[in-house]
Amino acid sequence: MWSLMVHGGAGILRREDFPAGQAEGARAGLRSALAAGAAVLAGGGAALDAVEAAVRVLEDDPHFNAGRGAVLSYDGCVSLDAAIMDGRARAAGAVAGVSAAKNPVSLARRVMTATPHVLLSGAGADQFARDQEVECAGQEWFATPERRRQLEELRAKVDGWFDAEMKYGTVGAVARDAAGHVAAATSTGGVMGKRWGRIGDTPLIGAGTFADDRACAVSATGSGEYFIRANVAAEIAARVRLTGAGIGAAADAVLAEVRALGGTGGVIIAAPSGDTAWRFVTPGMFRGCVSEGDEARMAIFGDEG
Repeated sequence: MWSLMVHGGAGILRREDFPAGQAEGARAGLRSALAAGAAVLAGGGAALDAVEAAVRVLEDDPHFNAGRGAVLSYDGCVSLDAAIMDGRARAAGAVAGVSAAKNPVSLARRVMTATPHVLLSGAGADQFARDQEVECAGQEWFATPERRRQLEELRAKVDGWFDAEMKYGTVGAVARDAAGHVAAATSTGGVMGKRWGRIGDTPLIGAGTFADDRACAVSATGSGEYFIRANVAAEIAARVRLTGAGIGAAADAVLAEVRALGGTGGVIIAAPSGDTAWRFVTPGMFRGCVSEGDEARMAIFGDEG
């Protein structure tokens, strides 16, 4: 039996403060991402293909902070990170600080399949995208008017050097295919107003993205510096594999460590058994799930199932 989960970020997402139109747009985006990934899995496709397909949809949707509609760095440009990992042999690819590839998750996959490397960054990764004839886009595609408005608002603040509202707009997907293999993919624009080439947990294998058929697949969203320090995704998988903990219990324990360090965020998890779980220590997280024979479910706020 196949299963798929997606997320569109976590943070201070409260029903009373959230515009209804924005919420419905986000739900529609999650639904479309689930449909894209589910189509792959229902056709007997691999979990790796499903998570890439789902994340590409979210990257193209300006409701989320990844690809088109990504937040802007302090200099007014996008700087995108993404990673993908296959649980079968723990093959992985990632990119950091890129600005050319229309879909960074697909560029990350190309790193995995076309190079001996795992992580490429900056101008080199952008050149790799052009060399590989990956579809590219200009700043006019990525930088929406709303993101430019948000950046100008941030710049106008005396202490405006990062997103203090703590809305972690990372997107991601995890899946288990009919053959029992798992995969994970994650993509983000990072933190609004970031400087100095800051990179968070998303492209760091083991921190924001991890997949291992011996345990589970994890995609994370949260305060990246803390997720890096806690090595969140790999730590969840290690607890599952080495202690026999359930995926929900393992996630709860690791997120408790993140909170103890001072961070917040959430994760989605898929296990080879077919079990799935989402966990978050924020007021809300954009999230959705679907499995073979069941209807898709989407949620945003903490009081939703």
